[in-house]
Amino acid sequence: MTPRATLSETIEIEGETALCDRSGALYFPALDLLAVSDLHLEKGAAFARRQQLIPPYDTAATLARLAEVIAIYDPGIVVSLGDSFHDSAGAALMPGIFRAELSALIAGRDWFWIAGNHDPDAPEGVDGESVQEIAIGPLVFRHEPSRGPTPGEIAGHLHPGARLVARGRSVRRRCFAGDGRRLIMPAFGAYTGMLNVLDRAYAGLFDADGLFACMLGRQRVYKVTGSVLRPG
Repeated sequence: MTPRATLSETIEIEGETALCDRSGALYFPALDLLAVSDLHLEKGAAFARRQQLIPPYDTAATLARLAEVIAIYDPGIVVSLGDSFHDSAGAALMPGIFRAELSALIAGRDWFWIAGNHDPDAPEGVDGESVQEIAIGPLVFRHEPSRGPTPGEIAGHLHPGARLVARGRSVRRRCFAGDGRRLIMPAFGAYTGMLNVLDRAYAGLFDADGLFACMLGRQRVYKVTGSVLRPG
């Protein structure tokens, strides 16, 4: 199926063309690969087990968005870049209705669960292959970005967001952050926040002159250069 051209932005990472989708997913046409990061499935349930009650709708909302983007791109390979479940018990305790939805999305695809800091162990009772990281072509997919130059790295973990100020109005959005050599993906999960790409947590990860952010707007993705970004 033809991707939603108006809802994505085309970039290159180590020579591989990728589409930054407004949903927060990343698609590589030549590899037929879709990547998502930080789903944090069953976050509401994990909080409830700790007597912290938040609305229990995150898994349903996240799976619905994931199903939509998979239907659009119909990828042969899906890579989930860690923190797919909010804790190590999330997969085992996931309600049957959500487990069935997830199984239907996985069926017929090569699906890789990358270990995250929230879910370091293989998810229990779900299909797919669990790995620490995976290299495909010139790219390497892992949860936490490496310190120092790592060409072709696709990572998550930091939940990047970007802020602009224009005409006296401040706009903050989740974003893909990159410099053409590596990319850090936005969190895909419904109950996930964001950390400004100018925060010190990103220090040394990007070439300052090449930094860009693909911001997830309501109607489309907006690619902006690092020079127009603002802290906060």
